[in-house]
Amino acid sequence: MIKVLIPALLSLLFSGCTGVPAKVTPVDNFELNRYLGKWYEIARLGHSFERGLERVTAEYRLRDGGGVAVVNRGYSSKNNQWKEAKGKAYFVEGETTGYLKVSFFGPFYGSYIVFDIDRAGYQYSFVCGPDYSYLWLLSRTPEVSQQLIEEFKIKAEGLGFDTSELIFVEHTGGSS
Repeated sequence: MIKVLIPALLSLLFSGCTGVPAKVTPVDNFELNRYLGKWYEIARLGHSFERGLERVTAEYRLRDGGGVAVVNRGYSSKNNQWKEAKGKAYFVEGETTGYLKVSFFGPFYGSYIVFDIDRAGYQYSFVCGPDYSYLWLLSRTPEVSQQLIEEFKIKAEGLGFDTSELIFVEHTGGSS
């Protein structure tokens, strides 16, 4: 019995963070090549791994051998230094669905779900993680219109996210 239970528990541990929140649907007809490049974090729900960071960006490129290389950067004015995390991502349901799993350390993966995107120009995306505590508004530019912010809030609230806790990221003070 233990020989069956331990692998099952390990499997749950390693895959437990790759789900999709109940009301969220990943975008279809996702085009990775258009998504690659640099994105600015406009808004987020707070987490310890981004606490105190401003000028936050994410950069995506193809990895040799498959998947997507991820580099997240943010500036800590308190420590007067840049913080950087490098990871890798892979599609969960196929390359045309905006649903990936991303890892920044070892065999542990978390969901990266694009649930809305600017279809015309890939200029913004609404992203969440495996549950309702992970939410981001990303843009190709460090500033977006108030209208886009409102659209993001309305869509996210409709899906069950608490947007009253959003942190809006400062992008002034130098290049990222």
